[in-house]
Amino acid sequence: MSKHPVGEPLRASRGITAARRAWAWARRLGWRPVVTLVFALIAASADAAEVPARAAIASAHPLATDAGYHILQQGGNAFDAAVTVAAVLAVVEPYSAGLGGGGFWLLHRAIDRKQIMVDARETAPAAITLSMYVDSDGVPVSGATLRGGKAAGIPGVPAGMAHLARRYGKLTMRQLLAPAIKLARDGFNIDSRFANVAKVREGLLRGGVNTARIFLDNDKAPQQGHLLRQPELAATLERIAEHGRDGFYRGAVAESLVSGVNAAGGVWQASDLAEYKIVERPPVRFSYRGATIVSAALPSSGGVTLAQTLNILESYKIADARDPASAHLVIEALRRAFQDRLRYLGDTDFVKVPVAKLVDKAYALSRAASINANLATPIDALTITPLAAVAESYNTTHYSVIDAAGNRVGATLSINSWFGAGVVAGDTGVLLNNEIDDFSLGAGLPNLYHLLGGEANAIAPHKRPLSSMSPTFVEDSKGVLVIGAPGGSRIISMVLFGIIDYLNQDRVDLLPIVTAPRYHHQCWPDVVEIEPGSFPDAWRASLESKGHQLKEINRKWGNMQAVFKSNSDGSAQAASDPRGFDLGGY
Repeated sequence: MSKHPVGEPLRASRGITAARRAWAWARRLGWRPVVTLVFALIAASADAAEVPARAAIASAHPLATDAGYHILQQGGNAFDAAVTVAAVLAVVEPYSAGLGGGGFWLLHRAIDRKQIMVDARETAPAAITLSMYVDSDGVPVSGATLRGGKAAGIPGVPAGMAHLARRYGKLTMRQLLAPAIKLARDGFNIDSRFANVAKVREGLLRGGVNTARIFLDNDKAPQQGHLLRQPELAATLERIAEHGRDGFYRGAVAESLVSGVNAAGGVWQASDLAEYKIVERPPVRFSYRGATIVSAALPSSGGVTLAQTLNILESYKIADARDPASAHLVIEALRRAFQDRLRYLGDTDFVKVPVAKLVDKAYALSRAASINANLATPIDALTITPLAAVAESYNTTHYSVIDAAGNRVGATLSINSWFGAGVVAGDTGVLLNNEIDDFSLGAGLPNLYHLLGGEANAIAPHKRPLSSMSPTFVEDSKGVLVIGAPGGSRIISMVLFGIIDYLNQDRVDLLPIVTAPRYHHQCWPDVVEIEPGSFPDAWRASLESKGHQLKEINRKWGNMQAVFKSNSDGSAQAASDPRGFDLGGY
């Protein structure tokens, strides 16, 4: 096969221009030049020659982006391209997403303006019990939700891809999966991001189930350029291409999945796979400063939390979310929205959630009234009841697609932490998720990422764990933005900044949106996380004088992918976050 396109000459002058702009922005933010150049090329891939001039794709890997464009060239639509991009990412980004994971696809169909969220979130197996993860004293069993068969939920990505292709696409599954099958069978040269992540997770891969033989090179993390072949994954993709969802959820693949998971300590049954269902849900819709925003519905907390935060901020004039005075207000709005996330949100198929109240502007006004413009609100003044701890992954993938006709897709997919549960089930080549870790285990239990959750997100058979994945559309007089990112609970603040930054632009330029510095607050712990070296001393002093506790994280976070289509001339642009090369878009 051809080598990884990173480092090859750009194929159009528009791509060169985009690369230079990405380089300039990255230098302003202090990123390493070699990383900058690689991601400048990725960001510019949407400008490559021979792509539809009015279409745009942004994904975390150039091989996935290019495959999506080829599908559009073959007459496919945005939904077809979305299937292909997901399948290729499953091959080239197995540490972040894949057939063994789940996620959400946010869709807009141009012909009838239908907007829907395809919920392909993992479900808990029927035989799951809390006692599998918590001992008789209420103490979590070490690693039970993170490693091995117990950690894996029933995957939703294969069913989601089949659903998109059958209900919304134009091409056959065989056409859509062909690029991924070829890459899995023939191999591809891994990039530095893959090599870095594999090095960090070398211990998990060495001690995992079938992971060392696939992802390690002589029992060590592979170096950049290593040719990775995954023939078993290719065979599974072939079965899905031939039989659709039944190629994964029934028959030989399903049998191998069940036996492989249970040999690693799981409790899957054949019926868990056979009865897995995609759910189409109405997305969360709301307005902010004249724009219509459409985002993910529960069990993603993204749409509700974004709506609540922006509704609170409508009480103020936020010209720049990074101005110290505005940042204080944004932090206070996030503090209140995340508090309600902790108290109320979960899978609405299992628990009653007051969504209408939470996204109501009158409720937001009452929350805004408690904000002091000069002082941070102490967490004790907000905390009403004890809340349970739940971890949530920072390691997902997002991609955005818009085609010439105006069909669009925002997709955020995940297997949870890097390389998931460390289990490749049987001979399927499928690396399994550890999304059980996203459930609440009980009040006051320690967690990995300090994100809290309540009884609404407690473990139950067939239930879907709460998520922060937030694929989002923003429509205003300029056009439409499709945006999203990985990053666990930080996804919500990243998308929030993307919305505010976009609405503050008269002439849309996506690169400043995906490269701008970030901070984050999620109510508990009561700290403002900031990216290293991103904010000056005066900015920090201003927030600290208002009572905020700041914590500089040891590296930048996020791997935002955005596309925009203009109302005025129909032109499209795409941009990828240069941060993505730093250990896989943490």
